[in-house]
Amino acid sequence: MKQLLQDNMSELTRSELQLANVLLRDYPMVGLQSITRFATAAEVSTPTVIRMARKLGFDGFPTLQEALRDEVAAQIKKPISKHEDWASGGSDEHAVNRFAEAVADNLRHTLERLDRAQFDAVAGLLADTGRQVYVAGGRITRSNADYLFNHLQIIRPNVTQIGNSVNVWPQYILDMDETATLVLFDIRRYESDMFRLATLARERGCKLVLFTDQWGSPIGKVAQHVFHAQVEVPSSWDSTIAIMLIVEALIAEVQRARWEQSRHRIEELEAMFSTTRLFRSPD
Repeated sequence: MKQLLQDNMSELTRSELQLANVLLRDYPMVGLQSITRFATAAEVSTPTVIRMARKLGFDGFPTLQEALRDEVAAQIKKPISKHEDWASGGSDEHAVNRFAEAVADNLRHTLERLDRAQFDAVAGLLADTGRQVYVAGGRITRSNADYLFNHLQIIRPNVTQIGNSVNVWPQYILDMDETATLVLFDIRRYESDMFRLATLARERGCKLVLFTDQWGSPIGKVAQHVFHAQVEVPSSWDSTIAIMLIVEALIAEVQRARWEQSRHRIEELEAMFSTTRLFRSPD
């Protein structure tokens, strides 16, 4: 729904834009109220709510609310429920084919909605060595954060991966200010600790970059840059392949933007590997 609103902003009147912005600001809860309370919150008339719903492709406000409720249900869906949904599909295709088709759809939808200007802005933040970069992921997305950290650390200095223990997070936040960038990964079932980390970092002036799913982590309320990626596949678990596409593209762009400096770092690193024989060939 968020993406639908954002895709149709240019088609909305001033009053409808006002309504859409209120919904995005307190998403999705304000849209689950009565039509009167929703209209009052945006200081518009109830017919405006109906017109906006129809412009978005719904029959009216009740069907828009139904879509919001379905979205909330999808966000909190447990792995067992997701497995049962996919298993009930009854497809005769091989598991690999079904999975590959779902991933291909995820990649296509993610790329169609990717804001190129935002991509360039985030690449600029990550390439700026005057900014300390912090990276953190959740229970499922920790591997995504680890991948970004490992590559950025080779390309540029001043990159820190935040430890897994919540108890030590204040020690990282202590050094965050307006010259820092915090990159977070958070997909459904969104983690409250990650939201608290984002809020505290934002209060200290830190720039926030969020990688999330199509529904959107609550962290999006405080992040300056948000990348939405499709994650649903025929599995109990969500797929982060579409997220990794954006991550790898960012890594490539950051390296391209500071290639001369990166090349020297890579050469030094390879020399160290050679000296220590860390990657020597077996005898």
